[in-house]
Amino acid sequence: MARYVIKRDQGHLPEKLTRYRTELNEEQFAVVTAPPKATLVVAGAGTGKTRAITYRVAYLIEQGISPQRILLATFTNRAAREMLRRVESLTGSQNVHRVWGGTFHRIANLILRRHAVSIGYDQNYSILDSEDARDLISLSVDEAGIDTKAKRFPKAEVLQDIISFANNTDLPIENVIAGKYPYFELLTQQIKRVDAIYQSRKVERNVMDYDDLLMNLKKLLVEKQEIADLYAEQFQHILVDEYQDTNRLQAEIIDLLAVKHRNVMVVGDDAQSIFAWRGAEFTNIYEFPKRYPEAQLFKLETNYRSTPEILGLANTSIACNRRQFPKMLKAVKRSRDMKPALVPCSDVDQQSAFIASRILELRDNGTSLEDIAVIYRSHYHSVELQLELSRRGIPYRVQSGVRFFEQAHIKDVVSYLRIIVNPRDELAWKRILKLIPGIGNVTANRIYESISLSLNAPGGENAPSNAIMRVLGNAESAQTARVRSSKTWQEFVKLLELLVSDEHRNKPANQIAMVLDNGYGQYLLENYENAESRTEDIRGLAQYAGRYESTEDFLSELALLSTERFKEPTPLVGEDVVQGGEEDELLTLSSVHQAKGLEWKAVFIIWAAEGKFPSPKSLREVDAEEEERRLWYVALTRAKDELYITYPLLMTDYNRQTVLQKPSRFVTECPPALFEIWDLEEEPPPFDALPQISGNGREFLN
Repeated sequence: MARYVIKRDQGHLPEKLTRYRTELNEEQFAVVTAPPKATLVVAGAGTGKTRAITYRVAYLIEQGISPQRILLATFTNRAAREMLRRVESLTGSQNVHRVWGGTFHRIANLILRRHAVSIGYDQNYSILDSEDARDLISLSVDEAGIDTKAKRFPKAEVLQDIISFANNTDLPIENVIAGKYPYFELLTQQIKRVDAIYQSRKVERNVMDYDDLLMNLKKLLVEKQEIADLYAEQFQHILVDEYQDTNRLQAEIIDLLAVKHRNVMVVGDDAQSIFAWRGAEFTNIYEFPKRYPEAQLFKLETNYRSTPEILGLANTSIACNRRQFPKMLKAVKRSRDMKPALVPCSDVDQQSAFIASRILELRDNGTSLEDIAVIYRSHYHSVELQLELSRRGIPYRVQSGVRFFEQAHIKDVVSYLRIIVNPRDELAWKRILKLIPGIGNVTANRIYESISLSLNAPGGENAPSNAIMRVLGNAESAQTARVRSSKTWQEFVKLLELLVSDEHRNKPANQIAMVLDNGYGQYLLENYENAESRTEDIRGLAQYAGRYESTEDFLSELALLSTERFKEPTPLVGEDVVQGGEEDELLTLSSVHQAKGLEWKAVFIIWAAEGKFPSPKSLREVDAEEEERRLWYVALTRAKDELYITYPLLMTDYNRQTVLQKPSRFVTECPPALFEIWDLEEEPPPFDALPQISGNGREFLN
């Protein structure tokens, strides 16, 4: 057989390479023009990773590689579209749309649409969204014959998370339950049965959920060799963005597709691998050179985002991690002669006051609120700050989330306190009644009517708590008798007795803790996949409530936030704009996880205290401290010009005990010379606001 090699068009390539040299730095140029083989690109924060990937695709096309032989896997379809739009601009090619670009799920769907019949599906299969998948899981629970009321079986949302985590990490369900959901271990066999029914129902109905797209693509590539060979031949070049965030299943798919040409370029930053909790496998990037021994290594270390002082702190901090690809970020920006500010605060109130004051000062000096962010490890760390911002009229958004007091679990717990203070609060009663298994709208209405009648009876007005307990202990209607005889109802009545007892009355912190520890904590485990995070929020709320002398004062403070700045009592929402900013100008509050990939001119990292950041919960797991340090590194590298790190020296817990706070280990492990220590002073009140002292002052002293 004669062999003929098609020669590449070399017409304008030197001219294009010259242009690339002017538009890329040396590190990026080396990545873009790397020879075709397995390649690992360790791209530090702010080093132009996206630019390098975009130019690499353009370079391949200009080298004569057919666009349809290039696979570009990204974590959002929007990112892929933006990259390919830029590639089209660079190359002038009209065929860029033929590049296989998008998320792993999109690419899997494109392949499965062609070959679904080979694995038992029709080509016109439907894709279930999360809500549809939960509904089908609920039907599978019913088919399994499980009495969810008797066994406190996990809700569909939790089952969905268990099944999904098992799929994406390639672990048996029993291992996932033992590791992440040990409180459901006794239900392992029933959960496995539900999963089996769920999987068979999907095939019968010709539907796939999001995880199935990846699972079935792997199945196709493993079981159908002729199809695997087809795509292994087609994808001559594979590029993967954010490789540190891939899970085991995604990495296996890439390896299967790259088996022939092995021209796979993975780009990511091991120092920013922060999603292990949702199945991301840090070892994918760390062990890439083991799976591809021939791999060439490139590093992008020239940072265009942050000042030298901020990068100096970030470099020193991440160097404490043992498992990493060592790198040293170098700043393009000039020094601003301002080190990261370390701001110890006397307590959490002073921390909030400092941040609000400094934000207003920055804005007065020309920094838009849009260019400022407050970052925290856990959402509940922002409680006091949200209150302070509201008082001062500083408009803000919570990045990809709702405001703290608007979250469902916070409103649930606060509703218990509302009925203690005001037994006539119909909305609060119905909210907590419907948390009890077996109680829906109709039964909740009937029970509330009984409570209302009892409160209106002679003597009910004088002792509302007694009236409540009396009516809750009686079963007056056949419809509610079954509910009231159940164990969960008895537990509910016992909880209310505790909340109105002399020991806990007018102690909102104690009451919140009692609600959490007497049933609501279990409710969270059964109903939410992020139950631990929500539990942490409630404990944070209890800690905050410890400063109030009565439950009524605590609830009044929360209620005033909704009314003090408006004519009508409307709830606070993320789009509310008040004095302090233009209509489209909002300060950003964000957890570190939500802040990844974003940047601001000025960043405040709050609660940088031991026991808060790193999270004590996360440190119970193997290698968790290094992941927490990577989180810290991500937080540091969001700042472009100014970085403020704050922590309170004293904290009051929900038992009203004063606790001395230590700075985070991530602060103390870095040399003090890297920080500028700020010593806060409170501005004295205006003279006319001071108390007047007459005579010799003895009256005032007494």
